[in-house]
Amino acid sequence: MSRNTTPQRISEFAVGLLFGWGLMIAGMTDPGKVIGFLDLAGAWDPSLALVMGGAIAVGFFAFGLAKKRTRNFLGGALTLPSSRHIDRPLVLGSLLFGAGWGLAGFCPGPAIVSMASGQPKALVFVLAMLAGMIFFDFLDRLGRGAPAPV
Repeated sequence: MSRNTTPQRISEFAVGLLFGWGLMIAGMTDPGKVIGFLDLAGAWDPSLALVMGGAIAVGFFAFGLAKKRTRNFLGGALTLPSSRHIDRPLVLGSLLFGAGWGLAGFCPGPAIVSMASGQPKALVFVLAMLAGMIFFDFLDRLGRGAPAPV
């Protein structure tokens, strides 16, 4: 490992731990919270809206700062996505994500945290998510005529 990689990996690990801890504290590892948020006609639970609002506020200021920089805090190149194109794969992926989130009550981050804490439902979700990612990669490579990985 180069000198610059070690601090970056440590910071990535620390940010991941902080994110997972935040998910647990906010209760987002409980699929019942998500289902309760989506149950507008029943026992609606607005706490997910507060978590989303907090995330949007943090992201708003973080991206505002990031747009003014060319280097990250550890000295590496900082590049932000520039595309604003909304295409079919983006829309279909968003729909699949939303359907899975509504049906299972998990999205990827909280599912991984829940799986690590021993929730069997989360393990099933993560395995299904990985299978879907592998299947998508296969179809994407097939569509581009690229060879499948060995």
